[in-house]
Amino acid sequence: MTRKSLIITATILALSVFAGVETDAQTQIISPDGTYLFAERDTCSLFMDVYEPAKGSKTSIDGISRPTIIFMFGGGFVGGTRDDPDYHKWFRQMTDEGYRIISIDYRLGLKGSTKVGVAQVNVLDKAIHMAVEDLFSATSYIIDNAEQLSVDPDNIVISGSSAGAISVMQAEYEICNRTSWASVLPQDFNYAGVMSFSGAILSRKGKVKYESRPAPTLMLHGTSDELVPYRQIKVFNLGFFGGGKLVERFKKFGLDYNMYHFMGYGHEVAVSMETTMDIQREFLEKNVMQKKKRIVEAWISDPDVYKGGGPQSRKELYGE
Repeated sequence: MTRKSLIITATILALSVFAGVETDAQTQIISPDGTYLFAERDTCSLFMDVYEPAKGSKTSIDGISRPTIIFMFGGGFVGGTRDDPDYHKWFRQMTDEGYRIISIDYRLGLKGSTKVGVAQVNVLDKAIHMAVEDLFSATSYIIDNAEQLSVDPDNIVISGSSAGAISVMQAEYEICNRTSWASVLPQDFNYAGVMSFSGAILSRKGKVKYESRPAPTLMLHGTSDELVPYRQIKVFNLGFFGGGKLVERFKKFGLDYNMYHFMGYGHEVAVSMETTMDIQREFLEKNVMQKKKRIVEAWISDPDVYKGGGPQSRKELYGE
């Protein structure tokens, strides 16, 4: 099927520096090099912004190309945008490192919800899988237009913050278990890596299991997270499993993971991308690019990790 693409902008726009405001290269707004329409839904059109590696950056190491990174924003499935300025500093950090960032839209399946808990699991399930469906549509578009976008389909990492992190973790779960959600992707396709900033997986079949080996996975999660559970919410076979519980499954099955437990931190870890670049750099270069089975588990207490800002509980976000 022919896919329509809409290039909103295909040139690098000059960064704005406002008179009287002290700025530097990392805090200025970054503009996408291209914006593309990747899917039409009944309720909206979905776009992706492509940020190319910065001019002069190292796009490979020892002949190994850096992966393209698809990013999914946070917002509890009720809000958020692909071009939120709060992410721009991280986009710039990554493009300066030589990575291509593709930030995508997805439908907000909980928009208007006033309560989200175990009793509303069907609503939450639907919202998560709407986002996964949109991620897979974006991935299909990228695969189909790989040459135009200069993307290697075998070298794509998915990453997300909060609701976006839930979506990328769930997406990898669907691929590895070959569920119907993953049927839109090539049969042998998988991502090169997964990066989750305060994510989780929803399972209706008890503890999380993978029929095939998942991609190398980086998880960062606050041990006191009250919005996306650090460990689990479980009722019979229904479970919502956070990083603190998922790492136990990765250990049990000998899977490739890097897990960072941020001691005493809450949901602010979801927006710690700027301050955890060293962690991401090591994971991307060694686990993804060099394909080393490098297992890391660490308990972090670091005052330089961002604290404060944004909702910290379901009550604050949904008004429960």
